[in-house]
Amino acid sequence: MNDRQRYDRATADLEPPFAILDLEALRANAASMVRRAAGKPIRVASKSVRCRAVLRQVLDMDGFSGVMAFTLPEALWLASEGFADILVAYPTADRAALATLAGDPGAAGQITIMVDSPEHLDVIDKAVEGVASRQEIRVCLDIDTAFIALAGRLRAGVLRSPIREPGQAEEFAAEIAKRPGFRLVGLMAYEAQIAGVGDRMPGPYGRAVRWMQGRSQRELIVRRGRVVAAVRRVADLEFVNGGGTGSVEKTIREKAITEVAAGSGFYHPRLFDFYRGFSGRPAALFALPVVRRPASGVVTVLGGGYLASGPADAARLPQPYLPAGLRYDAREGAGEVQTPLIGRAAHDLRVGDRVWFRHAKAGELCERFDTLHLIEGDRVVGTVPTYRGEGRTFL
Repeated sequence: MNDRQRYDRATADLEPPFAILDLEALRANAASMVRRAAGKPIRVASKSVRCRAVLRQVLDMDGFSGVMAFTLPEALWLASEGFADILVAYPTADRAALATLAGDPGAAGQITIMVDSPEHLDVIDKAVEGVASRQEIRVCLDIDTAFIALAGRLRAGVLRSPIREPGQAEEFAAEIAKRPGFRLVGLMAYEAQIAGVGDRMPGPYGRAVRWMQGRSQRELIVRRGRVVAAVRRVADLEFVNGGGTGSVEKTIREKAITEVAAGSGFYHPRLFDFYRGFSGRPAALFALPVVRRPASGVVTVLGGGYLASGPADAARLPQPYLPAGLRYDAREGAGEVQTPLIGRAAHDLRVGDRVWFRHAKAGELCERFDTLHLIEGDRVVGTVPTYRGEGRTFL
């Protein structure tokens, strides 16, 4: 029985649109990440999961430890639900959430927030100045890892922290150490240009990506190590985090790194098909019903415009996955309410049939669906709420 037959049989009693999670594929993807990490713990990126039940299941597996959250309100919620060792990967200016953190000994002991400038410390101090019995705030220093070449004319990587060099990091670490109410416990240096950009692309573009990534990795091994050594002269770091799903086996080679982060690899969305170092199994999918046959070789499904964040290009569209042989009409793309699909497979589809899609990214799928139906073989073995299903929409 092929995957399409399994999924159709398992969900025969469900009315699309809906989303599923293939548990066998999830476990295989998790095991693959653990092998690639070669003994270093993997912190689970919640933005790529967005489902408490799945987060718990993954954290119960060997090799995974801690959560990388995306907002402070999310981290406070997870802490209240029993999750521990939560790193908020992005700075926050949420005054109410900061006040809650500073006033809650349990949350303050489990949550670490991100900083990269004295302004962040000022915002935190102002937000918590009225809190009685203010708790010490655990902070993590974010480092810029972008690759810069050709006298600054080439930059590959995301625009994140203004701190790049060892001297800058040590200076800011010293300032944190002098400020009452803060404790520097971690350092994060995420190499998006390696972890988030596939290197298995044909032609000149693929060669350029591989050249850039090789140069970037060699530069980063030296600079990241020096940054960590400089910060450790000031602070007793509990962790140094780096990497992502696309770079696990590369990042763990650095002695300075104590843990890696990963999240997208559990669901293995479309954008992660383009890496030479690993392969995964699509685990999270959504089904849309065929509602029209407007012409020969054309079917229309309900909904479908679930575009991923990032550059506005075709790679951010969901992938019509099963049956194989479907594609978008170039003039319409994926629609808000309906999506026409063309291709050889359209000839055999009838009104009421299902088309299975993969999202381009991982957790963003869960912002569209309030439940995930858990699949084992050809059966639904459970249904769990996503963040949206629990009424939690953090971004």
